Parts: sequence; C-alpha cells; structure tokens
Amino acid sequence: MPDIIVPNPQQELNLKKLELSALLEITQAINDNLPEGALYKIYRFTLLAQLQISRLTLFVHDEKWQCKVCAGSDLDFTKQVLPEQIQAVKEITKMSKLQVEKKWRCFDIVIPILHNGKVLAFVLIGKIQPYYNNLEALNFVQTVSNIMLVAIENHRMARQRLVQESIRREIEIAREVQSMLFPKSLPNDKDVAIHASYIPHSSIGGDYYDFIEIDADRFLFCVADVSGKGVPASLLMSNFQAGLRTILRQNSDLSTVVSELNNLIYRNAIAEKFITTFVAIYNRRTRELNYVNAGHNAPILLHQDNTHQLLNDGCTMLGVFDVLPFMNVGKVDVPEQSIVLCYTDGLTEVFDEDEAEFGIEGTVEFLKRNRFLSSKMLHLQLLREINLYNEEANFNDDITLLSCRFK
Repeated sequence: MPDIIVPNPQQELNLKKLELSALLEITQAINDNLPEGALYKIYRFTLLAQLQISRLTLFVHDEKWQCKVCAGSDLDFTKQVLPEQIQAVKEITKMSKLQVEKKWRCFDIVIPILHNGKVLAFVLIGKIQPYYNNLEALNFVQTVSNIMLVAIENHRMARQRLVQESIRREIEIAREVQSMLFPKSLPNDKDVAIHASYIPHSSIGGDYYDFIEIDADRFLFCVADVSGKGVPASLLMSNFQAGLRTILRQNSDLSTVVSELNNLIYRNAIAEKFITTFVAIYNRRTRELNYVNAGHNAPILLHQDNTHQLLNDGCTMLGVFDVLPFMNVGKVDVPEQSIVLCYTDGLTEVFDEDEAEFGIEGTVEFLKRNRFLSSKMLHLQLLREINLYNEEANFNDDITLLSCRFK
C-alpha cells in the first residue's frame, strides 16, 4: 500500500479537475463506440496528458497477458512477460515491495484492475507527481481503467454475439438447403418399397440419400457420407447431389456417372474432404441391380432364405484422386422378397461399455430377426437396438438408413 500524501487544497482542486476531464474523455470515447485500438490510444493520452503520469504500461489478460499500452519507458514492455509476482497482486501496491527484476523497478506503483472478482489488467505507473502517491488519486486511476477495460470487454462480447448470430443464421440456411436435398417422397409400389431415416449428429450433418427415377423400368438410389460435418460438409454434399442429377440426365452408365462425380468432387472439395457413396440402379423388368460402392460401408442384401451377401464391388472413395485408379460395377439378380439395407458408418461404429462394436455382424443378425417388420418399424427397431447397445446413446457420427424391400 503506498504511503498517503495529502495534497494542499490547490493541488487537490487541480487534481479533481484533471480527474473530471479524464473521466469525461474516457466516457466520450466509450459512447462513441470506438474500436478497441482507439480506446487504448485515448486511455494512454488521458493518463499521460490529463493526469500527468509520465510512465505507463498496461497489461491486459486476453487469453494470455499482453501489453496493450507502453509509454514513457526506454524498454519495450510489449515484448516482456509479466512476472508472476505482479500477477499475484490484488490491491494497489508499491513496486519496491515486490521481488521483481530491476527492469520492472522503473515503475513505482502496480494497480490491479478487477471486475466481478476477476483481474482484468494491471496498470504500472512511474515518475508520478508527488501528490499521486495519494491513495484516493490512485483509486481514481483504478476506476478510470476499470471503466475503460469493462467497456472493451463488453464490446468484445457484443462482437462475439454478432459473429455467433451470423454463424447460427448460416447454419440455419445450410440446414434448410440440406433438407431440400433429400427426396420429398420414396416409392412404395408393386415392385419395391423404399424407406429412409436420417439422424444428424450435429445440427448439420454430412450424410445424404437419394432416389431418382430414370425411366419407366429403372431407378437410382444412393447413400453417401462426406468426411467431416457442418457447413463445409453440407455444401459439398449439395454439390454432389446437383452433379449426380445433372450427369444422370446425360448418361445412366454407372461407371461414367461415378467417374464424373469423382472428377467433380476432386475439383470442388476443400481441405481434405472426400465422399464415400453407394450408388445403385435397379431394373424393375429384369430384376437386375447394378451398383458401385465407392469406399462406402457395404450394403446388405438379405435373401428370403435369410442368406445374405455384402455389396462391395466398386472403387475407392470420391475426391481423393483426379482419376479413379480402378472401377468395378457390381451386378446382382435380386430375388423376390429380398431386402437391401444401405447405411452410413454412424450405424455400425457404435460401441458398448466393453468397447465392442455393433458392426456389420450385429446389423446382419438384426435384419435376420426382423425382416418381416414394415420398413418404418424396421428402421425404428434398428435405431432402438443401437440405443440399447450403447446405453449412453452418445453417437459420434450421423446415422442414415435406406432400405429397399423388393416384392
């Protein structure tokens, strides 16, 4: 605590005038909603000129201690680390009472700036007028500093709220765009019943499914998964959907469709984004299913006798290579009363308390036990199954299911 020196009446009057002028200066700057840098400049001028403090340094805690104001010293304190002895100060203290290096002794007083019990900053002042050893005058420096720093903190929080609101709005738009990507209706006719379920891990996911009529006999269905989540994943998936529909209008050869999609994703993906997908075309007349599995989880084809096969033929994931290194179009005849279940890895990569994975085996066994459920109930029961498998229901990815029941 500094020694109390009582100024004479004239000095005290002058001091009050200086303090009032300083307070008005800071308040006006805050009301003008000036940027942070301008506020620090006005604060520096106010303390040096208005309050006649000759040496001033201000350290502010902004994730770490940073020197925001440095004036009147030969040493550049913006490059110095604030000593722990000063960081521990909780009240106005003489520097001579602290065990600090000599370079810090160019300052006479350490003034902590607190708000709601939290230290926001430290004001270090030196070469002060004798009457500024008065505790009341030093308290005023503390008050002015507190007003300015709280205003800066409030401005920063207001900017963060604006940024968060902008991000929230972007997410809403992306979510609306994403919902528009999914088909409005799926067929349930004499040949096939298709049903889909989508459970995003976050507000915007990277999963996608689609159904497209090609002609009277043929239709395409697919499931895809973009690496990552959020707005970038959603935008890349919208690119994928638009590209798929455009390419399909020109050519329905699966090898060509997938190769063109790969080229599109390779040219448009940012960072290390890629897409895994299963794309299939079914011919109602011939009951033939042509498909390409591009690095995706293998869909399950379950036959009426409860035997099954995994649909693995295809190529590598899309967007990694400019030209796909290999391509195999799978072909399979689909018997009556068969089911194809497509899914994303959010389904199988669920673990129980012993870290055992639900996996493809768990999915196959579930299908065999529940094949006669309606498509909607099949999905609900499968989702319920993995919830029971992982009682915490703490899934790490989106979950998409698309089932085709062939009649």
